[in-house]
Amino acid sequence: MNCADLITQFTDLPDYLSANAKVLDLACGSGRNGQWFSQKGYQVTYLDRNLSGLLLQTKDNIELLEWDLEDGSAPTLPRHQYDLVLVFNYLHRPLFSQIINSVKPGGLIIYETFTEQQAEIGRPRNPDFLLKSNELKALFANWRCLHYSEDLFGELPNASYKAQLIAQKPLG
Repeated sequence: MNCADLITQFTDLPDYLSANAKVLDLACGSGRNGQWFSQKGYQVTYLDRNLSGLLLQTKDNIELLEWDLEDGSAPTLPRHQYDLVLVFNYLHRPLFSQIINSVKPGGLIIYETFTEQQAEIGRPRNPDFLLKSNELKALFANWRCLHYSEDLFGELPNASYKAQLIAQKPLG
């Protein structure tokens, strides 16, 4: 089970995380991205509305949260809890403030999801699930941007238009 290329290509990642860092894999799906961190000894929280698709290779250092973040039943994400929040292929705009608040000062966000251009070549097509041009970058404008890209990633027919962001939350 391979994690997203964005994670492995950011070779400076260990420089930003302490040995006991807490990672949130939000809308984790199979958990492939969080698993990469769990295998390296980090404490990982897997959060999704249905965890039945979670394929964990280790049970160490993990927390499981089965919450539906979109129907109003889930508790608010804890403030300043995580050193790193991962969000891949998921967009629910009402959660942005909770996601931002859940990252500790000095912590990181790694966010990758579809842009409006994706509707031209495949799913998703619903604008509620597609970022506008530079929307993600603008949302984290006051954070230290370590990587940002909007492009077509991969080879057609499996390619996707996505925005990628790695950013560090200000300390203050």
